[in-house]
Amino acid sequence: MKTLSFYLSLLLVVSLQAQITVPQPSPTAHLEQTVGLTQLTIDYSRPSMRGRTIMGDLVPFGEIWRTGANKNTTFTFGDAVQVGGQPLEAGTYALYTRPGKENWTLYFYRDTNNWGIPQNWEAEKIAATLTLPVKMRAKAKETFTISVDELSNNGAQIILSWEQVDLAIPLAVPTQAKAMASIKSSLEKNPSAGDLYNAASYYFGENMDLKQAEQWISKAVQLENDKYWMFRLQAKVLAALNQKDKAIEAAKKSLVLAEKAGNPDYVRMNKADIKAWGN
Repeated sequence: MKTLSFYLSLLLVVSLQAQITVPQPSPTAHLEQTVGLTQLTIDYSRPSMRGRTIMGDLVPFGEIWRTGANKNTTFTFGDAVQVGGQPLEAGTYALYTRPGKENWTLYFYRDTNNWGIPQNWEAEKIAATLTLPVKMRAKAKETFTISVDELSNNGAQIILSWEQVDLAIPLAVPTQAKAMASIKSSLEKNPSAGDLYNAASYYFGENMDLKQAEQWISKAVQLENDKYWMFRLQAKVLAALNQKDKAIEAAKKSLVLAEKAGNPDYVRMNKADIKAWGN
């Protein structure tokens, strides 16, 4: 009985100890970002400098680094993409790097179930390799950070930052192919005013066939003539086609509807363009 009581007491102590929570030295981060029409997910751990010298010391030059802390850093791409001009199929990859003073080599590795660097590094598991120049920061970055910046419809820059170093990974995504397929599929049926507006907006934003964009947005405002943002797009497309009188007419319709809806931004933009196009 005494033995049983001892073990029960021990289990209680262990259980209580297991409930203690403390901050992790390299907390995990989860980043989700839509780039164009492609979903990008990044999972990594974030070590901090804490008074230490990082590059060339804690992170040695010329050696493979897990690019973070703890479990390997992973990138998940919802579509086939290009990183630094190198093709990558849709899927999840571990990111490993070989830092140098002036350039880093990056490896997108197919095996993602590693704690740190794989015990057996297998070259055939490398999906893409690229070499990128280091950009020195004016102000040190205390905590290792991966960010997605300079977003456009067709790509972004993935930035690795720590201590005095920034490294920019160019990302290209297949937005145009996906958008064109969606436009073709939707407009072959019985498109709504919203479908026509979205198609025209994409063509205008990408400076594609503006005459086609004008046909779509004209049909959209015929179907729904109470949307100030649709008339606003029609005005911009017509102005781009150098049809200023028609552009002013569309802008005035947008202005009236925007005033009625209480949208001061569209009121201001329409007034400015009506004045500019009238001169």
